[in-house]
Order: sequence, then C-alpha cells, then structure tokens
Amino acid sequence: MELVSNHSFLDVHGRIADKRTTGGWKASSFIIGNEVTERLAFFAIAANMVSYLVYVRSESLPDAVTHVTGWIGAAYVPTLFGAFLADAYLGHFRTILLFSAIYAAGMILLTFSASQTTIWRHCGFTACEAATKGQTFFIYCALALIALGTGGIKPCISSFGAHQFDDADHKEVQMKPLFFDCFFVAINVGAIFGITLLVYAQQTVGFRWGFGLSAAAAICSILIVVAGVPYYRFKKPMGSPFTRFLQVVVASTRNHLNGVYLTNHETPLFEVQTTESDVVGSTKLPHTPQYRFFDKAAVMVNAEDKSNRWRICTVTQVEEFKAFIRVLPVWASTIALSLSYAQPLTFFLGQANIMDRTLGVSFVIPTGSVPVFGAITLILLPIYEKLIVPFLRNLTGHHRGITSLQRIGVGLFVSVFATASAALVEMKRRNYYSVQLSMSVFWLLPQFLLMGSAEVFTYVGQWEFFYDEATDGTRSIISAMCLCGIGIGNWLSTALVKIIEAASGGQDKGWLRDNLNESRLDNFYWVLTAINGVNFLVYLVVAHCHRGNGALVMDEAMADDEFTNPKYSQP
Repeated sequence: MELVSNHSFLDVHGRIADKRTTGGWKASSFIIGNEVTERLAFFAIAANMVSYLVYVRSESLPDAVTHVTGWIGAAYVPTLFGAFLADAYLGHFRTILLFSAIYAAGMILLTFSASQTTIWRHCGFTACEAATKGQTFFIYCALALIALGTGGIKPCISSFGAHQFDDADHKEVQMKPLFFDCFFVAINVGAIFGITLLVYAQQTVGFRWGFGLSAAAAICSILIVVAGVPYYRFKKPMGSPFTRFLQVVVASTRNHLNGVYLTNHETPLFEVQTTESDVVGSTKLPHTPQYRFFDKAAVMVNAEDKSNRWRICTVTQVEEFKAFIRVLPVWASTIALSLSYAQPLTFFLGQANIMDRTLGVSFVIPTGSVPVFGAITLILLPIYEKLIVPFLRNLTGHHRGITSLQRIGVGLFVSVFATASAALVEMKRRNYYSVQLSMSVFWLLPQFLLMGSAEVFTYVGQWEFFYDEATDGTRSIISAMCLCGIGIGNWLSTALVKIIEAASGGQDKGWLRDNLNESRLDNFYWVLTAINGVNFLVYLVVAHCHRGNGALVMDEAMADDEFTNPKYSQP
C-alpha cells in the first residue's frame, strides 16, 4: 500500500489515504463534473438577470446593471466565510455539501416563485406587468440563498480538487497545473450551456421552465460530488487561520511594547521540537527574513508561556501569517479586471439587446446567450498548453513556460484592449443609429473575446499563484481571496456606475441613461480603459517587487551561512 506523504489526508474510512485508490484524476473528475453543472445553473440565471429586471420589473438599465453587479458581488465576497468555515470546523467536503444544499434551495425557491406568479408565464423579452413588492421580496430571498450557497461552494471546490494531488509526489504535482486548467474549462463549459440552452428555454417556454432546469442542474451537482466519495482524499479541519493570524499580531505587538528586539540572526525563535508543526495538518515552515517585525511573536520571553499562543507563536505560525500578507499586493492589483469583467453580463448585454441579433435566415440569438462569445475563449487553453507552453519552456526554461505572475500580467494587459475595443464599437454603434441603421451584434465579438482572453490568463494564473504561495493552513483562505476579488470588483462596478451617473448629469442627461442610443456608454468604457491601464502599471511594480516563498527561503539559507548561533529556541 502506497500512502500519501501528508498523513493529514484520509480516505472515507478515516485511514491514511492510499495513493492507488484515492486522489488523482479518478477523484478530481467528479469535482470537475460538479463545477460544470453548478456553473451551468448559476450563469443561466446571471446571464438573463438584466433582461428580467428591465423587461419584467420595469427597472431602468443603469439600475438593473447595479442590482446585478451587486448580487454577483454578494455571491463572491462571502467566500471568505465559506473558507473560514471549511478550515476551522467542517472541512472542505462537508462545507461543499452544506452550501450546495442552500444553493439548490435558492434555485428551487426561484423556480417556485416563477410558477406561482403570472408575470413569468408569457414574459420573454417583451414588456409585461411588473412584479409586486411581495413577489419581489420572494424573488430576492431566492437570489440571496443562491448567493450564500455560491459563497460557500466556490472557495472550497477548487482547493478540494487540488488536494487530490500529492505535493510530495513528483508525478502528481505536475498534474496540478493541468487540473487548474481543466477546472477553468469546466467553469466555461458550464457557462456556455447555461447561457445558450437554458437561456433559450427561458425565452421560448418561460422563466419557470428555465429556472426549473437550473434547479435540476444544482441538484445534479450535489449528486455528482457525492458519487466521488470513495475516491476522495479528505483533510481534517485545521482550525481558524484568522485566529492564528490574530495571535501573531497580538504576540508580536506585546513583545515589541515590552522591549524585545531582534539582532540579525542571533535571536533564537521558538518552534516545537516535533516532526509536525503544532498547526494541525500543516508541515513545518522555514523561517524567511521578510516582515521581521512579526518574528517578535516567536521570541520566548518567559518559558512558562510556551503553550500560550497569544504570548508566543511558533516559526511556522508566523510564516503562515507572512505568506498571507505576501500575496495581498498581488491580489489587490488584480481587482480592476473584475471591475471590467462585470460588463459582459451587464452593459455588454444592454448593447446586444438593441443590436441586430439575427443569425442565418430567421433565428434570433437570445440576448442572454450573447456572452457565449466570451466563453468560447476556453479553446485558448489547449492551444496554450499544447503549442505555446512547449515553445516558452524552451525559451525560458520554466516548466510552465512563463510564471504565474507573468500569466496574470498578460491577462491584465489584454484587459486594456478589451475595454478600449468596447468603447470603439459603441462609438460606431451610435453612429449607425444616428443614420437609422441597425448594427450586427457580431461587432461585439472582439470585446467579448478580448475580455474572455484576459480572464483565461489572469484567473488561471491567480489560482496557480495563490495555491503555490499559500501554506497548508491558508490555501482555502487565499483561494477565497481570489474569488472575493471578483465580488469586490462587481461592487466597485456598482459604485462606479452610480458615481458616473451622478457626475455626468443623472439618468436624464448623463452618460448612462435608460436609452443607450441617447447615452455615452463609450465614455464609460474609456474610463474603464484608463483604470485598467493604470492598474497594469501598478501590477508591474508589484510583481517586480514580489519575493516568493522559495526565493525568501534561499535568501535566509544564504544569510544563515554568516551566523553560527542557533535559529530556533528549545521548548
């Protein structure tokens, strides 16, 4: 029996996981299948929400846009809570099951609301009677459950999938980047089916049937993830990382106020003298020289305090906190892309709705299906992996062709051209309207493709970067940060729309009006282009200054050669 190297990974029977029967692709395939069906359900709702709010609830386009971006933000920002719950109490699998049930309940509730009210039965994309306040409250309760369920599922599912590959196994660790690529493809495959088949069903046979199919997909996602139970590697809850972070801050601040000083490498730092660290399920971490203030948390002032982590922390605990701080600048410098990526499901669809969507002789593309233009960029992944990566690997010597930070940078660079393209197309569309001509929706293809390409590079690069930089005890939290950034970007989009709307003269005279033909949406896109351009320059500085865990450990090892004093104090 060949066991996984990290003994904190167990099989379904509570034994140390056997490599031959657990983990790898046999386990992660169920997780990828779950992601396809869950994303299918979500995007079928999200892609049509602006049209629903405008044509069913009679909201103005700017208001509908802000409500949708606010809801999507509410679905992603709570991912930090889902990650905390998984790490501290439930573990990843139980958290996924719990929030999947909440998610499915929201979908069922939304379907029930559609089947019980007349407003859904004959309202495709033509104006009809608006919902009452009671119906609106019922609908938003359903959307709140969907958002809460998403917040619990998303930070756990990718980390749970990555756990199926042993970091200490040379063959398995090489499969992990491919898993992240497949996981991203799963998201886009689910999105494509959601915004084509299910959106078409909503338009042709009614929202109640479309929402019902989304609910069925949500239930199927639960069945798929449960079917993989015999093959999974499970990880025990490791306790709250936020509590450990706070302990480091408190201990280092207390010692600083008590006059504790660090003299180069001569000050011994505390670490437990056992094979494993005292952070459950986490291997010991080597000391790094960055953020030395927090090293004061590991200086033993009183030997009687060695079991009190509010007074003295281990080197591993301190380094865990440092790893969290280290990724914050990179995370913050990628949020602007999420601000721009809120547009394909909002203003891009507003443009599509008033353009010629005829395909062939008589088929009219549903407005909610237009985002498929961006989702088809998933074909870039196999091209990138099979053709570009081998070329770059020979050129750079890096096993991934380019580093994850460089991959993020490519995505941010492309995002500048995505919003610039959107501005140029909108200017052309308004000129067509001024001479009573209708412009084909396929003019939107470049901005969708460029924005989708930016997502491919940036978000896959983020997953790789955050997973590599995270420690055993912080992977869920740091993965959740990536998703939380998407939510914050959507909320920033909501705020930006409100600010521009107010500053430019309101919905009657401003850039963003209910009637896009009288608006200056192109100016809004130029603002986004400027934001993306400045953000890209900021990112270049951040990425240049970033020192990864491996480089910092090497710096520490070189520095150790200059000192003979012991690094760690005895307990």
